[in-house]
Amino acid sequence: MTAQDEQRDSVKWGDYLKSGNRIFIGSNAAVPNALIDDLIANSKGLHDIETVHILTLSENVWAKSEHKDLFKVNSLFIGGKNIREAIAEGRGDYTPCFISDVPRLFNENSLPLDAALIMVSPPDEYGYCSLGVSVDIVSAAVKAAKYVIAQINPKMPRTNGHSFVHVNQIHSWINAEQDLPQIFAPEMDRRTEQIGQYVSMLIDNGATLQIGIGKIPEAVLTYLGNHKDLGIHSEMISDGVIDLMLKGVINNRRKTYHKGKAVVTFCIGSQKLYDFVDGNPHIEFYPSEHVNSPVKIAKNDNMVSINSAIEVDLTGQVVSDSIGYQFYSGIGGQVDFVRGASLSKGGKAIIALPSTTKDGTTSRIVAHITEGGGVVTSRGHVAFVVTEFGIASLQGKSIRERALELIRIAHPKFRDKLLNDVRKHYWVPEYQESSPSSVPELGTIEMKRFNFADINYTLRALAPADERKLQEFFYSHNKETLIMRYNHHITQMTREKSCNLVSVNQHTDLALCFTKKNSLGESIQAVARYYYIESMNSGEVAFVIKESLRGRGMASTLLGEMIAIAKIRKLDSLVACVRRDNGSMLKVFERAGFVRQPSEDFDEVSLELTLTTPETGDTEKH
Repeated sequence: MTAQDEQRDSVKWGDYLKSGNRIFIGSNAAVPNALIDDLIANSKGLHDIETVHILTLSENVWAKSEHKDLFKVNSLFIGGKNIREAIAEGRGDYTPCFISDVPRLFNENSLPLDAALIMVSPPDEYGYCSLGVSVDIVSAAVKAAKYVIAQINPKMPRTNGHSFVHVNQIHSWINAEQDLPQIFAPEMDRRTEQIGQYVSMLIDNGATLQIGIGKIPEAVLTYLGNHKDLGIHSEMISDGVIDLMLKGVINNRRKTYHKGKAVVTFCIGSQKLYDFVDGNPHIEFYPSEHVNSPVKIAKNDNMVSINSAIEVDLTGQVVSDSIGYQFYSGIGGQVDFVRGASLSKGGKAIIALPSTTKDGTTSRIVAHITEGGGVVTSRGHVAFVVTEFGIASLQGKSIRERALELIRIAHPKFRDKLLNDVRKHYWVPEYQESSPSSVPELGTIEMKRFNFADINYTLRALAPADERKLQEFFYSHNKETLIMRYNHHITQMTREKSCNLVSVNQHTDLALCFTKKNSLGESIQAVARYYYIESMNSGEVAFVIKESLRGRGMASTLLGEMIAIAKIRKLDSLVACVRRDNGSMLKVFERAGFVRQPSEDFDEVSLELTLTTPETGDTEKH
C-alpha cells in the first residue's frame, strides 16, 4: 500500500519507539511539526527520548521545559525557538561537529538513530517522495535510522537532485498539510551594504559561490548584478539568488564541478523561493556529505566561500559558534567550505562581519578571544576578513602583518587600543608608531576597481600591513626607475624605511596604491602620494609605476584621484619636482593642468597646479 492509497492522521508510536531511544528531527524549513505534535499526544509510557537535529525553524515544542521528561535536546547546530534556552538551562546539549561529518556519526554508531522523523512531498506515480527544501543531513538520517516516520505534506516542493525517498523506505506516516516557515530578506543598513560591496570586489567573473542567509549574504548578492557567469555550490540558498539566476548572472556555465547546475543541500526563504525551487531543473539538492565535502568543494575552480563570525582575533582566529561561554549557533558548514575554497584553484575563503556589535560599544576585531569563546576556523584557514572598513588579506602574512591588516579594518575608535594590546603579546617594532588611518574621500568603500589592458586592479590607500609588499615593489624596480624616482641609485629599502613609508597619517598626507589580486593575496603595482606642506597649504606629489605597466593610464588615474582628494580637503595647490629627462612623467603632470615654474636646479622641473582662485579661495574646476 502506498501513501496515496491510505490516509493516516496518527502513528502507532509504540511499534517504533521506546524510552531512551534517539530520534532525528528534520532540518531547517522541513521540521515535521504535525508529526512531533502527534508523538507528544501519544507519548504515554515514553520518556528520555533524545532528539538530534541541526537548525530547526519551528516552535520546537520538544525543547520546552514542560516536555523535559519526554525529550532531551541534543543539537548539532543551535538555532530556532526554545533550543538555545534549553541548552543554556542544562535541559539540552550542544554537540559540535562539521556538517560533512554528521553522516558518519549516524552510520558509525557515535549517534545511532532509532527513528528519523521527516517531512516529504506526496509520492509521484513511481512511489518517490521528495525531501524537498531540506536534503542536508536528512538524507543520511533516512539511510541510518531503524525506522523512518514521515509527515507527507502537499505543500512541500519537489526538488531535483538526490532528494528522493521511496515509500518502501518509510515505515509509517501521517498526511498533514503545513505551510513552510518563511524568512524574508532583511532591511539593509549602510554598514552592511558596505560589507557587501567589499566582498563583491573579491568575487571575479566565473566564480562559484557558497553563501548563507542574513543581512551580509543578501548585501553581497545585491552587489553582484554586474558580474558574469557565476555559479552556486553552497550548503544553502535564499531569495537573493532568484533575481541573479533569472538575469543570467548565476548560470553555472563556468563551474568545473556539477557544470550547469546550482548545487545545494537546503534552502530557506520566502514562499517565492520555495516556488522557485519546485521542480526547477537548474537547482539540484544533494546530501551534506556530498555538497559539504571539502574535496568535492575544491573541484570547483575559483570557489569563493563567504561566512560570518562573532569575533576575529588579531592572529586571524575565527569564533563563530559562541559568545564567550554561551553557545550560540554551531560549527555548521563553515570549516567545510573554508577548507574547500582554500584547496580550490583560484579559491578564496572570506569571513565577513561588522566591525562592532550593534550598539557600537564593542569591537568584533579583538586582541584576544573572549574568555570561553571557541575557535571554529583556525588562523591558518582564512584568506580574507571583511568589515565595513575594508578587506584584510591574511594569507601568507606573519602574525605582525595580520594584526596590522585586521587593525586597519577595525572601527577607527578601537584601532589605537588594538595596536597597544597587540604589543603586549606579539612583537611590533618601535618604529611602528601609529595605527592605520583611512581615506574617506575615496568613497563609502575606500577602494575602487580599474581595468587597464583587460586586467583588473584595485585602487586603495597604502596601509601599515603593506610594509613587505612595498619592499617587494621597490626591489622590482630597475636602476633607471630608482634614479627617476629618488634622483640617485638607491640600493636598499630597509624594513624600518618601508614601515615609515606605509605608516601614513592619511588625514594629512596621502598615499595611494594600485594592487593586483591573486588567490594568494595581492601585490603593489603603483604608488602615489603627496606630502602635506602646512606653510603653503599644499601637497608635494610623487609616484612610481611598475615598469611593465607604464603607458596604460595608471599614472594619470592616480594623479586624478589625488587632485580630487586635495580639492575636497581644500588644499590651495599641488606641487611636484620631476627630472628634466623624465619626459613621460612631465606629460602626465602637464596633461593634468600642472604648470612649469622657475627652478633653481637645472636638472629638475618644478610644476604647480593651483586648486583655488586667488580672489575667492574657491576650488577651481579642472
